[in-house]
Amino acid sequence: MATMTSNSDRDKALGLVLNQIERNFGKGSIMRLGDATRMRVETVPSGALTLDMALGGGLPKGRIVEIYGPESSGKTTLALHAIAEVQKAGGVAAFVDAEHALDPTYSDVLGVDINNLLVAQPDTGEAALEIVDQLVRSSAVDIVVIDSVAALVPRAEIEGEMGDNQVGLQARLMSKALRKIAGNIGKSGCVVIFLNQLRQKIGVTYGNPEVTTGGTALKFYASVRLDIRRIQTLKKGTEGEYGIRAKVKVAKNKVAPPFRIAEFDIIFGKGISQVGCMLDMAEQTNVVTRKGAWYSYNGENIAQGRDNAVKYLEEKPEVAAEIEKLLRDKLDMGSVPFPTEPADGDDEDEQEPEI
Repeated sequence: MATMTSNSDRDKALGLVLNQIERNFGKGSIMRLGDATRMRVETVPSGALTLDMALGGGLPKGRIVEIYGPESSGKTTLALHAIAEVQKAGGVAAFVDAEHALDPTYSDVLGVDINNLLVAQPDTGEAALEIVDQLVRSSAVDIVVIDSVAALVPRAEIEGEMGDNQVGLQARLMSKALRKIAGNIGKSGCVVIFLNQLRQKIGVTYGNPEVTTGGTALKFYASVRLDIRRIQTLKKGTEGEYGIRAKVKVAKNKVAPPFRIAEFDIIFGKGISQVGCMLDMAEQTNVVTRKGAWYSYNGENIAQGRDNAVKYLEEKPEVAAEIEKLLRDKLDMGSVPFPTEPADGDDEDEQEPEI
């Protein structure tokens, strides 16, 4: 009896404090997780079906995503495809071009609506991050891409001399900005993608010497971190190189299992081969089967060789749409097998000098 009375008193006390918190901070400021439907993470397509599957559905809304990798590995291409997917769904997209290197023609080819894309080319890192914060707080933008963290130069560094030794300015800038905007991103449901570059740590004999720029704050605030690499150059006979094969490792994922691997082709001048992504995923899940060089669907041979199979699906959009629906249904049921890689164990806990 004493226990029941005690529990009743605790429930009353809990109800009072919850009401007090809502009066002080607004309705919805605290809730039971099971009742909070708005806290279920929605996603937007990345533009590569294999990557969507590896991410557990796509890029999470209301979260920070970091895409990093070597030069010419497909970071900007992947971000532009994500923008195009958001715009196709009627969303608003913004691109903060800190590198001043956005190519409108290439963006148009990838499917980006350049007439309605919001573009900012700020002169300082402070200005860039303030623009991001204001866009996010408006709740009127669905995706913001920052290209890149390495180009977010602090004002003090720009106004100083070339020889000035200003240690940690960019890391402190990123840490302060992320503390400020992370909560606003969650409330707005906006996807914020930071593109980042790699540097080499000095004096590393064992382990991975690579480190991303801008300190370690972004690693902690990002819900998803994608490590993208070029693993193969695509060639066709005497025509020479026509694209690359990219591999993305989900190095961190707070909304789905991490360390999954996705691969896709990036065709020069055309972007990610979305039909190629779908064919690879269909083969992996046995929606499309391959015996020798022949690909078959529903028991019928459709093409000999991967290139011919891709061409067949491009010429038969109704078949491609049917296969994509089957794949997404499999993802919803959680029956898609994924290749994985172990953690590198090189999340740099200590900031070291960069070159």
